[in-house]
Amino acid sequence: MVSMKDIAQRCGVSVATVSKALNGQPDVGEQTRRRVQQVAKELGYLSNAAARALKTNRTYHLGVLFVDERRSGLGHEYFSSMLESFKVEAESRGYDITFINHNVAGKKSTYLQHCLYRGVDGVVIACVDFGDPQVRELVDSGIPMVTIDHIFDNRLAVISDNVNGLEALVRYIHSRGHRKIAFLHGEQTTVTRNRLTGFYRACEELGLDIPDAYIRECVYHDPQRCAQATEELLALPVRPTCIIFPDDFSYIGGMNVLQDHGLRVPEDISVAGYDGIHLARVMNLTTYSQNAQLLGSIAAERLISLIEHPKTTLIDRILVSGTLLEGRTVRDIR
Repeated sequence: MVSMKDIAQRCGVSVATVSKALNGQPDVGEQTRRRVQQVAKELGYLSNAAARALKTNRTYHLGVLFVDERRSGLGHEYFSSMLESFKVEAESRGYDITFINHNVAGKKSTYLQHCLYRGVDGVVIACVDFGDPQVRELVDSGIPMVTIDHIFDNRLAVISDNVNGLEALVRYIHSRGHRKIAFLHGEQTTVTRNRLTGFYRACEELGLDIPDAYIRECVYHDPQRCAQATEELLALPVRPTCIIFPDDFSYIGGMNVLQDHGLRVPEDISVAGYDGIHLARVMNLTTYSQNAQLLGSIAAERLISLIEHPKTTLIDRILVSGTLLEGRTVRDIR
């Protein structure tokens, strides 16, 4: 196989110059760059990545389909930590990452068309509208894939254990003497449905009768919507003694409303969040910390296993547990 050393000898330059010329670095003269590229072409030189792709019939690229219409996703510590962990694990195994979108060479495309254009070996899907026909088209395409926090039939999924997460929160709040527990949840997604299941399951086991008015839909990572829902809870004839918010970041909206009403946390009212982001730890917020890093690394490991060992990789659902952080925002009222 032709090496950079062979090209360097033919051109009368150093191997370092050949590397710079082939990788488009600016500190090489244009004439030298053209000469190196022409000789590389004549000798049939392939970069390491290209040679490996030719040998294995793989591109060693993984697609990441991550769409957040509120544009908060990559600014959301949970998702950014998960994707960073996915990236680190994939790169350690020799794979590069490509974000999938609706644009191919400046033209509008479907997610599947973008994947085919990039020639990705597999795709991880997270934080999208899983009911979108284009997402369904991609899932049905046969490209190896892993979904995060959503389950499709016959597709490998890595799931944060939201059911047990909410159960753990409710049990802890109950152990502190609270019986009037409100739950502000996010929009209707698989994650929300699992959290609601965990909430109601724990309440049923503990013998709690929670009024429907205590359960209100908000939007994840949206303090403004949570502020509005908090106002509605405070306007009830019988207020809850503890409010569980959709996520730690959204609690900021609720916190501002509580302060406007002159209520102190936890002296006058107790609160809890979800996710376990750095902000929650700084504020000593009682919350359930999701293991985003483990989610990302497992997703990468399983996707690569599916690509490299399709006949022996089990298509299953992997639950990833988190940890309850007690914080200081749930008062003991026993």
